[in-house]
Amino acid sequence: MSKYNYIKWFKEIGKDDVGIVGGKGANLGELTSFGLPVPPGFCVTAEAYKKFIDYAKLDEVVRFLMDNLNVDNVDDLTEASKEIQKKIKEGEFYPELKEEIVSAYKEFSKEIGLKDPEVAVRSSATAEDLPDASFAGQQDTYLHISGEEELLKHIRDCFASLWTSRAIYYREKQEYNHFDVALSVVVQKMVNSEKSGVMFTANPVTSNVDEIMINASYGLGEAVVSGSVSPDEYVINKKSGEIVEKNIAAKETMVIKKKKGVGTEDVKVADYLGEKAVNKECLSKKELDKLVEMGKKVEKLYGSVQDTEWGFDKDTKEFYFLQSRPITTLKENKKEESEKEVDEKLVALVKGLAASPGLGRGKVKLIKDVSEINLVEDGDILVTGMTNPDMVPAMRKAAGVVTDEGGRTCHAAIVSRELQIPCIVGSKDATKVLKTGQFVTVDATRGIVYDGNVLNKKDKKENENKGQGIGNVEELQNLFAPVTATKIYMNLGEPGLIDRYKDLPLDGIGLMRTEFIFTNMIGAHPMYLAKTGQGDFMIEKLAEGISKVAQAIYPKNVVVRMSDFRTNEFRGLKGGDEVEPIEQNPMIGWRGVSRYISPEYEQGFRLECRAMKKVREEYGLTNVIAMLPFVRTPEELVVVKDIMAEEGLKQSKNFKIWIMAEVPSVVMQAKEFASLVDGFSIGSNDLTQLIMGADRDSGVLNNMGYFDERNEAVKRALKIIIDAANEAGITCSICGQGPSQYPELCEFLVENGITSISVNPDTVAYTRKLVASVEQKIILKKLRG
Repeated sequence: MSKYNYIKWFKEIGKDDVGIVGGKGANLGELTSFGLPVPPGFCVTAEAYKKFIDYAKLDEVVRFLMDNLNVDNVDDLTEASKEIQKKIKEGEFYPELKEEIVSAYKEFSKEIGLKDPEVAVRSSATAEDLPDASFAGQQDTYLHISGEEELLKHIRDCFASLWTSRAIYYREKQEYNHFDVALSVVVQKMVNSEKSGVMFTANPVTSNVDEIMINASYGLGEAVVSGSVSPDEYVINKKSGEIVEKNIAAKETMVIKKKKGVGTEDVKVADYLGEKAVNKECLSKKELDKLVEMGKKVEKLYGSVQDTEWGFDKDTKEFYFLQSRPITTLKENKKEESEKEVDEKLVALVKGLAASPGLGRGKVKLIKDVSEINLVEDGDILVTGMTNPDMVPAMRKAAGVVTDEGGRTCHAAIVSRELQIPCIVGSKDATKVLKTGQFVTVDATRGIVYDGNVLNKKDKKENENKGQGIGNVEELQNLFAPVTATKIYMNLGEPGLIDRYKDLPLDGIGLMRTEFIFTNMIGAHPMYLAKTGQGDFMIEKLAEGISKVAQAIYPKNVVVRMSDFRTNEFRGLKGGDEVEPIEQNPMIGWRGVSRYISPEYEQGFRLECRAMKKVREEYGLTNVIAMLPFVRTPEELVVVKDIMAEEGLKQSKNFKIWIMAEVPSVVMQAKEFASLVDGFSIGSNDLTQLIMGADRDSGVLNNMGYFDERNEAVKRALKIIIDAANEAGITCSICGQGPSQYPELCEFLVENGITSISVNPDTVAYTRKLVASVEQKIILKKLRG
């Protein structure tokens, strides 16, 4: 009989002991009993977790915080999760439990002949890794932990991880009783992994049980499991051992033990293993054969297909199973479906950031610059380094867009989302890998370009799920949309799309970009038209585009941003090369109001003003508001307002003038600016890049986290602008994707008094629900306080 009440060694447990040591612990015990290679260790039982909670008097606290929790409310879920975890991490161990953990660790150390050996500390929930529910990854794992105190700390952290927001949400949706689930902790010898990965003994994509899928990369397996690295991928015929598919990835990073202290860190593969290792296959054929042999053996012993994690120890040069669980995601009628899909082999050519979701298929058209956009035909896949406004006509024809550079807020991403075409950005090498005329499938939900015409079955299913038309869906969204004090506006560029979006639950258009009208309907530089006597043509076309939108949603407001082309973009219009200077950095060059008041462009701006006057006075569309972009000083604002007044656009109760707050100088002089206008619209993309000094189109800086509206410096700037607007009694809006992308940023803005939020069409309904949730939370806080 064991001398421990709360400890179970691997050799003492098996697959039927899930209720005692959780799914992971039970499966490690079972693997051990089969004689398969498993790092030795022990489990702190689920009963120990219950004793810990009881001794620390946390049960009632947890029940109180969980009572009436709506897990679909992201903020409430996050708040409850953080509070529960905090209480558990602060809790005291039951003395007998603490003594047993320390004693078991000492006994374990003696058995393997090491003092304070490094261990992996893994959570093993009693509802985890069950055949009917894949709970894997819901709780936490800690690696390279050494010493009694660190072990106790991380066991407590594992206990707390039973209550992460993702674990709570998952249990709720799987209809598991939160209080029927407990947590065991696995403590096992740390494998010094030279390489590691996962192995499915059936193909999880096609459900083909005659294939094995192996993913592999350098270092610890957490990088592969978490998805932070793209691993090498193999699909192998289980009977013949033949490699059916192989995709060798660029393995840029790896997870290794920290040089100092406990835990792990990410390092660059090139720095750690050499440049050649990045693109080199990390497994030999002999090693693959060994893994396949192990996979077939574990499947045979369990009597079912398995999802395993493995590691190759650089010290012993042996493979170890780190865990195994049944595959829970195979489709029904596996054999039949695998036979149907086996002919459709997915060959990934390019990977990047999924910027505008969807599937697109067509022939590749490589475009070096705007001079080649006429090469793009209807249904082509436009592939280029980076798009600009001049490429919009080509983008409208394209079935998909793929770029080498850019992040999710770059031009290609924003325009593609608005045009509802699939888009992948930041691929690094699409223009080198993809060839003109090559037929590809762009999966912009996952950020992968595949060779050939594939994923048709998936596409058909997605189309069936869309119903009978977008209009019906949007009418339903509008019907059931919650009422919010904060107005929800929509961003729009292409006037022709307004009929598609007018029934969304929106309060107006918070940002209408005129650049699309210049590119698609006018096609020539304003100064060229002025000098050649064609100014009336520009006025007519600009008024036509604006009025189309204003008429469609009247009497809701349309905030029209006057032209905000940069010099390099204006040069692309007819006659532009004759009047536009060449600037080294057009992003912060001659644009916005500084352009409008310059003698070199003033006449062009006056044509824009006359178009707006025509919309308001001749067409009677007084719901149009003017917005001035890239304002730098109060002095230039005064000058441009005088020009507008001379053209019949005098600021008044009936004619509002807003400015874009996107330059840090507006933040520093927010009160002065607020006294001169009727509203601010915060251009969070430009404001963030100028405050952080981070190019928003830089894939490198985006991946490093520099371009982030949640940065404290940016948030302080946002608050200054909002406070100044509220003090002056004017509108303060924001026209970026940040609020819909980051719930915590949305909460910050609403709490600080933002009056409206303007987002892309695809997130209007979601943002309204999110804002309603935040407003409700604020009201409850006030009532409680």
